[in-house]
Amino acid sequence: MTYALTPHVAQALLANHSRIVITGAGGWLGLATLELFHAALGDQLAGRVVCFGSRHRTLVLIDGTPVEQRPMADIAQLETAPTIVLHLAFLTKDRAEDMDEQAYRAANEALDQILLDALPATGADAIFIASSGAAARADDPAASPAMRLYGALKGDQEARFADWADRHHKRAVIARLFNISGPHINKHGSYALAAFILDALAGRPIAINAPHRVVRGYVAIRELMSLVIALLLDKATGVTSFDSGGDPLEMLDIAQAIADLLGPVAITRPTLDPTISDHYAGDAAVYRDLLASKAIDPVPFARQVIETAEFLNHSGARP
Repeated sequence: MTYALTPHVAQALLANHSRIVITGAGGWLGLATLELFHAALGDQLAGRVVCFGSRHRTLVLIDGTPVEQRPMADIAQLETAPTIVLHLAFLTKDRAEDMDEQAYRAANEALDQILLDALPATGADAIFIASSGAAARADDPAASPAMRLYGALKGDQEARFADWADRHHKRAVIARLFNISGPHINKHGSYALAAFILDALAGRPIAINAPHRVVRGYVAIRELMSLVIALLLDKATGVTSFDSGGDPLEMLDIAQAIADLLGPVAITRPTLDPTISDHYAGDAAVYRDLLASKAIDPVPFARQVIETAEFLNHSGARP
């Protein structure tokens, strides 16, 4: 399996020579991004990329390549050098469901503050903030309390790092991520895409559990990160914010596409309540325009399914 950045973006990254700092490197987005950097940088990976997370451990890529992750607090020890930061460290919505609200707030604010305190000494010129579509639902009375809390904190994070970029004449790229596909997908029972693919790979019916209309828009991690890297390298200052896009698809369309590609298997779903609809997808038009501005071709949904299934097969994932 090979996952790669768009070729001209990979070439630009290789030629740039800046150090790349990744916080939250052991999460889904972090590991998938490391795969992309490994493909682009090859033997330069260890010398160019520095990873931080909740603790010291060795991360392992698909081909067995080990990558050292250092504790988040160690970021303050970095020497000054031209640096691009990918800030992916955040306690996600599932943790908001399990933790006391005050503790959850404090933990996430502490992660941001560690980085903000370290940024002047690192020599950072540009930063990517992996926000969430939940930020748009912080005040949505129909959203769960955990979603509203998570979204509110993500909105605060966006403002915090946008202010850093504006005050210091630096570059910030902020993406609200909605639905992502590709390698290192986790929480297989929680994400419909992974659950449906695992159903199809096992030869059992794809089970749609929601008793109402559900719409999602998916983008491939390699496409998203190609755009992010292109925006970080474009020498601009200030803030660029966008939603991840993707064609909005109803759950039945998603399940049918997976069954056609990986099945054939049956699809089951409860009787629908026509009064309820769950739409969680970003602004696809703005996202498409950004991709076009950087000459990045979108990855079709069918290809996203195949690449995600390849990873799940390779990793031996089980439902």
